[in-house]
Amino acid sequence: MTGSLVDKVAARVAAEAKKQATAARVLTRAGIIQPFGPVTLVGIVKAVSTWGMGLAGGFSAVAVRFPDRDGVIDELGSLSFREIDERSNALADALAKRGVRAGDGVALLARNHRGFLDAALAISKLGAHVLLLNTAFAAPQLGEVCEREQAKAIIHDQEFDGLVDAAGVSVPRILAWVDGDPGDRDSTDALIAHGSRAARKAPASEGKIVILTSGTTGTPKGAPRGGGNFDAAVALLERIPLRSNWRVHVAAPLFHTWGFAHLSMSMLLGNTVVLTRKFDPETALKTIVEHQCQSFVVIPVMLQRILRLPQATLDSYDLSCVQVVAASGSAMPGNLSIEWMDQFGDTLYNIYGSTEVAWASVAQPADMRAAPGTAGKPPVNTIVRLYDDQGVEVPPGGTGRIFVGNSMLFEGYTGGGHKDRIDGLMSSGDIGRFDSEGRLFVEGRDDEMIVSGGENVFPKEVEDCLARHEQVVEVAALGVDDEEFGKRLRAFVVLAPGGTVTEDELREHVRSNLARYKVPRDFVFLDELPRNATGKILKRELVDYEG
Repeated sequence: MTGSLVDKVAARVAAEAKKQATAARVLTRAGIIQPFGPVTLVGIVKAVSTWGMGLAGGFSAVAVRFPDRDGVIDELGSLSFREIDERSNALADALAKRGVRAGDGVALLARNHRGFLDAALAISKLGAHVLLLNTAFAAPQLGEVCEREQAKAIIHDQEFDGLVDAAGVSVPRILAWVDGDPGDRDSTDALIAHGSRAARKAPASEGKIVILTSGTTGTPKGAPRGGGNFDAAVALLERIPLRSNWRVHVAAPLFHTWGFAHLSMSMLLGNTVVLTRKFDPETALKTIVEHQCQSFVVIPVMLQRILRLPQATLDSYDLSCVQVVAASGSAMPGNLSIEWMDQFGDTLYNIYGSTEVAWASVAQPADMRAAPGTAGKPPVNTIVRLYDDQGVEVPPGGTGRIFVGNSMLFEGYTGGGHKDRIDGLMSSGDIGRFDSEGRLFVEGRDDEMIVSGGENVFPKEVEDCLARHEQVVEVAALGVDDEEFGKRLRAFVVLAPGGTVTEDELREHVRSNLARYKVPRDFVFLDELPRNATGKILKRELVDYEG
């Protein structure tokens, strides 16, 4: 063996040893590695070896580790991890009798409640694929997605009856949440009541979780994922101090990557997930205080809505129990992170990523204090690099397309197609830069940049500038034709209640902080911006806006 080969092997062994040591340290600190008795250890090993590291395996294992601990609390009460496991066995039994088999796709259209978990877990135990549908879908989107993914059945909340009817989805339907008289229709609770709760035999192949892209520019694409893995958990836990045996209020939609990730993380940590079907700003604060939640999982628009509550209302809630506010799903606009931490303490963690690459970087409170607007730093087991349009890595300080490498990259869209790859890394679809401290800044989508007067302009920079104006609540900017510069930005602005700032004053605000070619050509004042259920602004609905 040559000297260079010996060096390479030695370096690889050393890197793997360091990786394992880091994983052991992080998992021990989080409370995942604990001294269990021999009977429990045998049960854990059996559950994971039988079901794998996915949803079915994770909840089977946590039911062995903490059978009597509350696994979920919702508007109907609490369920222990043992009850969750047995309920999913019963529902899987009933679904199997209705013809659901390994490899089938089953659509799930449900809000945040036990029915979502019952269904997702039961489908997984059959080796079928869970198709997570966005609760804000329009009927054409819903119908197209169900047809494309060849859904064998759809499990949905009763409130979506009309939507499913209008979508023309003709497969068998089961109600996950019943608001009124279900008539003679099946519901998950009814099927659970009559199904066998006995432990099930694992299918030959593990089902996938199909998470849909946000669909801000068209029909959502399906991004399938297999079972979980410890590398992904270590990456998140290395930057976010989540701990075992916490109560976690997951306000982010469970059908979304971020909400579902914390459902999965809670089964690993043995945490109690606290759910409410719909998000309401003050109800969220009440829920945290009532259940003394140590963690709060949100999308950024939820933080915005909470901070719009009257100051007296905000001051009346003591959130000292909260140790982590974990936000992800869209950009953190303006000074939102600072405003939140000034009100509730330095417990905010902002996670940047996408449906396709999962998480890429994490901004800790100190990062956002030092550099508001940063997406933070990549965690362990994660590589983030910037490339130009020719696929060449940009020099330090340069701006480029963001590419990510980790253990959670998706496998390609279910309808065909993939994200760009370079050197084994996958495109996030965004443009960004690193500062001198290694903190990532996301400057916008790579397809949103405009050229104005020969200069590159990213709407996000202008949006952040306007969002920092004291009378502006939120803003969206996009490119429009301009006779002099070729393209200029049009800004859609939502003012704070009682706001009186004028278009000229906002134009001067931008001119005082940014280059002249970045000043929007005109401004449109709206009562609210169009958003999807995960909080992302639907700019396609603003393109043809005529007032």
